Amino acid sequence: MKTTKFRKFHQAKWDEPIIFELSKEGERGLLIPEAEKEIEESIGDGISVLPENMIRKEAPRLPEISQMRVLKHYLRLSQQCLGADLNVDIGQGTCTMKYSPKINEVLSRSSKVTGLHPLQDESTVQGALEIIYKMDTFLREISGLSQFSLQPGGGSSAIFAMASIIRAYHEANGEAEQRDEMVTTIFSHPSNAAAASKGYRIITIYQDKDGLPDVEALKKAVSKRTAGLLITNPEDTGIFNPRITEFTRIIHDVGGLCGYDQANANGILGVIRAKEFDFDLCFFNLHKTFSSPHGCGGPAVGALGVTEGLINYLPVPIIGFDGEKYFLNYNLPRTIGKVRGFLGVFPVILRAYAWIMSLGAVGLKEAANIAVLNNNYILNKVKQIHGASAPYAKGRHRIEQVRYSWEKLTEETGVSTEEISCRMADFGFHLWSSHHPFIVPQPFTIEPTESYSKDEIDEYISALNEVAKEAYENPEKVKNAPHNSVVHKIDNSTLDNPEKWAITWRAYLKKYKK
Repeated sequence: MKTTKFRKFHQAKWDEPIIFELSKEGERGLLIPEAEKEIEESIGDGISVLPENMIRKEAPRLPEISQMRVLKHYLRLSQQCLGADLNVDIGQGTCTMKYSPKINEVLSRSSKVTGLHPLQDESTVQGALEIIYKMDTFLREISGLSQFSLQPGGGSSAIFAMASIIRAYHEANGEAEQRDEMVTTIFSHPSNAAAASKGYRIITIYQDKDGLPDVEALKKAVSKRTAGLLITNPEDTGIFNPRITEFTRIIHDVGGLCGYDQANANGILGVIRAKEFDFDLCFFNLHKTFSSPHGCGGPAVGALGVTEGLINYLPVPIIGFDGEKYFLNYNLPRTIGKVRGFLGVFPVILRAYAWIMSLGAVGLKEAANIAVLNNNYILNKVKQIHGASAPYAKGRHRIEQVRYSWEKLTEETGVSTEEISCRMADFGFHLWSSHHPFIVPQPFTIEPTESYSKDEIDEYISALNEVAKEAYENPEKVKNAPHNSVVHKIDNSTLDNPEKWAITWRAYLKKYKK
């Protein structure tokens, strides 16, 4: 019988300074030639035409370093990283991480994309506008809603935009001051609290004994002060709420609007839609569910959709089509304005568009089905590991992820989930110790997506089982990890003290450099 073994792994480790410490005065990577006399006579020196207040008084303090040393520096750093192209990286907790086809990277890095300027006349960017427009139509079909904006810069930005639309809607009805409460659930994404930045008081519904949002608690929470509901489903436990239409009905009955946080949509594409659950708004993360790289919260798109009655509130511009050409439509009378500059992150949109086009409707549903299959296969395997458990999972399948617990293992060995994560890195794996919120004790979250094969999953589970075994037989080995990897234990003692933060090299020199 074949037994899956985790492979030998020992990561490169470099005692690598940061690039500012490598800087040497006068060293150059590239000498830019001075402008030829004819060019300078024609267009000037390029500086004197700038307003005085835009001209630096002194040169920026950039590292001075040769090209060869720059190359070595960043290659060394890359060797100290784990990532989806190197190892089985099963999820960043509740953030879907999947394989992004390399052909889509080729498309997004084409000069036809990178050479675009957001202020170009719309007649010169018809191709880009067409892709954004068609992406909007795809998402309408996937969600059942009526119009999308691809402007928001990720999930939190989309949630902020949803809260802005909800406030604008109530302002139009003369109820904005009265409706000052926003409802969410404890296992929805923490970003749903972004509604607080619009002045809302956040009402949080906790789970019942089955791990589902407590519908009776919701009934007690709503009132004429309720502005709306922002909810993730399936929640960050991977549990789909079968009573979701009851939630939206309760909110609608008191005059609120319902926003669907669909960042966790990877297991439900082609299976359920926001429309059928009576949501007024929803968003998708193109950089997660639709296979554009995650970007660590940076270059992202939170595609925001609304029903017909809320289209006029969307951020401007949206993309229109008159049968002959695509155009920027600013004619939305009740628009919330802009939530990000220009039209959104076009390379992210293009990758997601290419992914959808390559799969089609049948392929999207197949991806969801495989993601759910992978997830429940892992659920079955993890429940067999001594010391691990899956709260609320008794007799129940999950959708695209599970929030597991090492509580039993920790009680019996003293080894924590963070220490197990460090030891997993010794085998070349990443284990996300998700702590938001810390209701599940000693949590770890696994979300396999459709990207991984059974062999890869078996290898991952084999290593997880080995680390759990080590925790019982030799706990100090796990507590002192990593041994083969360059990851390290983080000293969290300064994280809550801004006086000790140094977010730039210059700030670090002022605070700590002697």
